[in-house]
Amino acid sequence: MATVSKTPRTPRKVSDSVQLMRNERAARTRDQLMVSAARVVGEHGYRDASIQRITAAAGMAQGTFYLYFESRQALFDELLPHFGLHMLERVRECAHGAEGFFEVEEIGVRAVFAYLFENPWFWRVLNEAEVEAPSAWARHHFQVKDRYLKFLKRAYAEGELSSYAEEELGTLVYLLIAARDYLYIRHLSNPKDDKAIPDSVIKTYIQFLRHGLGPRDAGLTAVPVRPSTRSKLQIS
Repeated sequence: MATVSKTPRTPRKVSDSVQLMRNERAARTRDQLMVSAARVVGEHGYRDASIQRITAAAGMAQGTFYLYFESRQALFDELLPHFGLHMLERVRECAHGAEGFFEVEEIGVRAVFAYLFENPWFWRVLNEAEVEAPSAWARHHFQVKDRYLKFLKRAYAEGELSSYAEEELGTLVYLLIAARDYLYIRHLSNPKDDKAIPDSVIKTYIQFLRHGLGPRDAGLTAVPVRPSTRSKLQIS
């Protein structure tokens, strides 16, 4: 009897909608692991943020972790830049439609403070990253500096910050970031019941900026910079 050859079945193609659902589910799971890791680091620090703790907090099996990250360090190297961008996007959304450097700056200070208050784990993720995830720390600070510099350049192009030369904007970025960081540290360590940065603090900060970054009084001249000399002052 003649044998009938069977044509091998062609694997059924996964529909675009099914693949999209899988991708969305995978993205949600990955985000859950990131959020869980951030909270665990915030509570225990990087060194004690084990995979077991991270997956348990996310309600997942440990094996799930390795579907998304090669190692614990691989996750840590993405953690700070990931949530740093979340924070920067919050600022961008809040400042949408605002006009002028000082208005945008005030909104930005309030938006960052609100983000940090809502996500108290962020400071430990940020501060310990310099040692535990240095590449993540460097990427985050580049992101913050790069966006802030673009903001200052736009303000400069529109005629604001006229007391400074364009090549000085890079230095201003670091001065402003440092000032804001210390304000956040001061008030996040002693949070108020109303969960908002005091208006008096914002007022003082903006007043400081207006005097330091606003148009220079026509009657004032720049103070000449004296040559550096050895100081006799002893600081103890």
